[in-house]
Amino acid sequence: MKAAVITFPGSNCDRDLRVALREAGADVVSVWHKDDTLPDGTDLVAVPGGFSYGDYLRCGAIAAQSPIAAAIRAHAGRGGYVLGVCNGFQVLTELGLLPGALMRNAGLTFIARPVSLKVATADSIFTAGYEAGEVLQVPVAHHDGNYQIDADGLTALEDQDRIAFRYAPAINGSVGDVAGVLSENRRVLGMMPHPERAVDARHGGTDGKAMFASLAEGLIPA
Repeated sequence: MKAAVITFPGSNCDRDLRVALREAGADVVSVWHKDDTLPDGTDLVAVPGGFSYGDYLRCGAIAAQSPIAAAIRAHAGRGGYVLGVCNGFQVLTELGLLPGALMRNAGLTFIARPVSLKVATADSIFTAGYEAGEVLQVPVAHHDGNYQIDADGLTALEDQDRIAFRYAPAINGSVGDVAGVLSENRRVLGMMPHPERAVDARHGGTDGKAMFASLAEGLIPA
């Protein structure tokens, strides 16, 4: 698997994501936001957490207009895999690759701590290493992680089994306790918690490790 990790001004989890992917056996390439193409042979595009462009507009809104944005859309459009974590999830909604929006947390608080995360579906390459209903411990670090979508949109996500993770219990006001969602073709995942921060027991846990192992083992090039 060849993975391209995108770095924007303000990204601060790109190195963690590169390390997690490399340790799972991926060939990882760094891509700067001003590049307008992805490396040849890219299978997975990974958009990391942080504060892209300082989040001076809506979180992820400026990143979605960067030179690399068109290449990410094209990659997803031809069936390529995309993972967006935290700010990366916000970027993917701004790119139109995932439905819904990320709003300020209920209580207007920044939340940074390990949380319980329930696996809502194992039917994706991202979650195939888990059992549906399994509860993980994965860190979060966000101020704008309150996932919102209208009632019809939430029903569609539930009917299509596209909710990947739910908070258990709720932490930030997200509708349906949604913590991560999949695209219609199940090849794009956006999630607020940080699996790349849960791959080393010395850092508090390894519950995120199965995600990267599943990607490395099962990814089918587009």
